[in-house]
Amino acid sequence: MTRLAVTSLAALALFGLDADPAAAQLTTTFVSEARGDNANPCTFVAPCRSFQAAHDHTLSDGQITVLDPGSYGPINITKSISVVNDGIGEASIPVSGGLTGISVNAPAGGGYVNIRGITVQGIGFGGGTGLRFNSGFALTISNCVFRNLTQDGVVLFSSNDALVSVSDTLMNDNGRYGIEILNTGGSKLKVTLTRIEASHNSFGGVFVNGENAGSVVSATVSDSVVSGNLGQGLFARSIGAGTANLMVLNSVASYNFTDILAQGTNATVRIGQSGITGNTISSWANTGSAKVLSYGDNYIDGNGDGDPAPPSIARK
Repeated sequence: MTRLAVTSLAALALFGLDADPAAAQLTTTFVSEARGDNANPCTFVAPCRSFQAAHDHTLSDGQITVLDPGSYGPINITKSISVVNDGIGEASIPVSGGLTGISVNAPAGGGYVNIRGITVQGIGFGGGTGLRFNSGFALTISNCVFRNLTQDGVVLFSSNDALVSVSDTLMNDNGRYGIEILNTGGSKLKVTLTRIEASHNSFGGVFVNGENAGSVVSATVSDSVVSGNLGQGLFARSIGAGTANLMVLNSVASYNFTDILAQGTNATVRIGQSGITGNTISSWANTGSAKVLSYGDNYIDGNGDGDPAPPSIARK
């Protein structure tokens, strides 16, 4: 079959017209609560009902588009793909029974996953985890909500070198951390958090965990808020031979039990141009050679322990 013929068949299938039944996967698929059915081919005219059905009908590097507000069920992602809601209303994944709303198991060497405009909500008892990233080269999360889960809102348990970007996203009211960042394969995980909120979580807001030997876990937090967490607002820990690095800029840590904590042998937190207020204690570093360092331009006031200043480092 010629390339032109293949392209024409895909175009026909996209709009729900007659096409070769063998063309089972499309570059763009669609989901709808109002008129979706998982027996459909996931075209615009005949959309699917669930994210998982649409995923299975989508080619690698393709996109799932949400057509109307609704609940679309959990999804296990095994390829490069985008799942996109561009503002038609809430597109949600209710989670219960200890399950995970979004699981990412994409190829380590070239899996690019983009999640935009999705709400993952724990319901009932055993709300589970919002999003779990196990493998893939790059993950981008934007304009999402992960809340009321009994475990973490977002957990990055990468087994390979990976890049993760999270922006304009809420990770609130969860049973553990808003977001937990850990590399399980002794490699490098680099995470950028921009305009996020991680608040009212039972363990803490942002946890950068470098506990595994040989792993280097690095994260930046900017223009963000961590507030009202029962444990740490911002936490970097390295126990063993791993490394945890966290840089915090132009952000607020407020009303947490501990505002910013570094723990272990190779954990470092650097903070600049940030507000730290209303926290019970400031445990800048409490074990090993861990360090919390300030660029000297923060606003540290109104905390419950007398507002001690962390050690300074020079701005360059």
